[in-house]
Amino acid sequence: MLTLEDARLIDHLHGGFPLADRPFAIVGQELGWSEERVIERLHQLLAQGVLTRFGPLFQIERAGGQFVLAAIAVPEERFEAVNLVVNSFPEVAHNYRRTHALNMWFVVACESPAQAQDAIACIQDAVGLQVLAFPKEEEYFVELRLPAWTGHGGSHGA
Repeated sequence: MLTLEDARLIDHLHGGFPLADRPFAIVGQELGWSEERVIERLHQLLAQGVLTRFGPLFQIERAGGQFVLAAIAVPEERFEAVNLVVNSFPEVAHNYRRTHALNMWFVVACESPAQAQDAIACIQDAVGLQVLAFPKEEEYFVELRLPAWTGHGGSHGA
């Protein structure tokens, strides 16, 4: 269950995380909490599955890297086995199952376009299926905020 304090923490962190040596101390100060309490609550929210991820998003291309959206048409009887192989690659993130002929979609993130191509080739060899690659051509920023705290004495998900 999401408490009012948890909702306040989530709302406070959404889009406003400080870039500092001790960002959790700053967040704690802003909320009237200790640094340790902020860190502990985040760990608990992640452990409970209330939050599925807490971390930065990078524009990897600015550092010379590349994100590639990739897809595979996986025979249904092999899906779980292929899923395990694909997810074993450290370059793979965001692996999703879709109801489509291309039923496995994932993102390959590498330090260079050449490494991304190599990773995709290795995945293709490992699973024995064609991996279709869709490198990012342009990035759009769409910010979606769903407040966890409504300010009316309740919170979403509570």
